[in-house]
Amino acid sequence: MFQLGKTIVSDDLLEKDFVCNLTACKGICCVAGEAGAPLEQKELDILDREYEKIKPYLRPEGIAVIEEQGTWIERENGELETPLVNNEECVYATFKEDGTALCGIESAYRDGKTTFYKPISCHLYPVRIQEYTDFKAVNYHKWQICDDACALGEELGVPVYKFLKEPLTRKFGQEWYSELEEIAKDF
Repeated sequence: MFQLGKTIVSDDLLEKDFVCNLTACKGICCVAGEAGAPLEQKELDILDREYEKIKPYLRPEGIAVIEEQGTWIERENGELETPLVNNEECVYATFKEDGTALCGIESAYRDGKTTFYKPISCHLYPVRIQEYTDFKAVNYHKWQICDDACALGEELGVPVYKFLKEPLTRKFGQEWYSELEEIAKDF
């Protein structure tokens, strides 16, 4: 691990390779797991405010859960996240005919209906951010459902930090990312 500003960054971001392989995984990260996508406090108001713009892109099942539970939930442990349909897929997940999961929020964004791309936790995956009082831990999350993405990243020679340039810059800023690139040169 190394320190970069007010972050502690896992070496895995520089050492591991990763390129999402949606053809192979079919977006299973939007479906698998025991919880919804983690949300930041500032994203709660955005979801509430932008919901009507995003709603036309969602499935009836997702809309029903949102209208019952809200655009976000707080778990018993205080974690903020997206609600789930049937304790499985994210309420914002949509599906192509071949079963591939896509993000309804991102679809609305791509059509110019909202300025919210999608939750930063989704955009950053496979990186997870753990917030502490004085710093943020930036960690690579290894999950078997992403084995195809690891294989493709290795085949193409793309380390995690390069694959995630846009979301890392979105989260931490261009200066932070430029410093990360400098560190990577000497790694």
